[in-house]
Amino acid sequence: MRILRCAAHEFGLTGLLLFLIVTAVRWLLAPDSPLVIANPDLALAVLGALMGGLLALLILSPSGRYSGGHLNPAVTVALWRLKVFPGRAVIPYITAQAAGSLAGTALGGLAWGTTARHAPIAYAAVGPAPTWNATAVFTAEAGAIVAVTLMLGAFLSRPSTRRLLPYAVGLATALVIALLGPCSGGSANPARQLGPALLSGNTTHLWIYLLAPITGALAGADIWRAAAALARRGRSRHALRSAPD
Repeated sequence: MRILRCAAHEFGLTGLLLFLIVTAVRWLLAPDSPLVIANPDLALAVLGALMGGLLALLILSPSGRYSGGHLNPAVTVALWRLKVFPGRAVIPYITAQAAGSLAGTALGGLAWGTTARHAPIAYAAVGPAPTWNATAVFTAEAGAIVAVTLMLGAFLSRPSTRRLLPYAVGLATALVIALLGPCSGGSANPARQLGPALLSGNTTHLWIYLLAPITGALAGADIWRAAAALARRGRSRHALRSAPD
C-alpha cells in the first residue's frame, strides 16, 4: 500500500510540474504575453532556471520527500538500476508519472486557453532544431540522462552529499533546458514530453523523447556500477599491499 501512496504523490507532483511548465512557456514564449522574451536562447535560459528551481522545490516538498520526488520515469529507472529503489515500485511510479503528465498538461491548457493549446505554444511540447536528425536528438537526450545518472550515483554514494541532491537535480535540469533546448529540445524526461506531445498532436519525435532517457538511465547506471566495482577492487588490492606481513 505504501508503494501506491507514493505513486499517488508522484502523480500529483508530476501533474503540478507539467502544469507549471505549460504556464511558464505560455507566459514567457507566447507572442501576446507581456512577459515574452524575444530572444529564444535567453528565453530558454530563463525557462531552465525557473524550472530547475521549481523542480528542486517540488523534490524538497513534503510530498516529494514522501515519494522520493522522482517526477521522471528515467530517474525512477536509474535509481532502480543503481539498486537504491525497489523494482516492484517501478511500474506504479512510471504509470503515475505518465498519468500526471497528461493531467497536468490538460489542466494547463484549460487554465490558459487557446493560446496554450495551439501553436506556437502547443501545450509546451518540445521539438528538435531543423538541422538535428533523429540520431543526434536520441544521442543528446540519452547523454543528458547518462550524466544525470552518474550524478545521482555520486551524490547517493556519500551520506554527506545526499541532502544536496535536490539542488543538483534542479541545476542539472536548468542546464539541460538552456543548453539542449535549442538543439534537441532539452526534455530528458519522458513525462515532460508525453502529455504535451499527445495533447498537441506533435508526436513525430515522441518515441525518441520516451526511449532515449530510459536508455540513458540504464547506460548511466551500468557505467556507475562498473566504475564503483573497479574502485572497490582497487581499494581492496591497495589494502592487501598495505597490510603488514
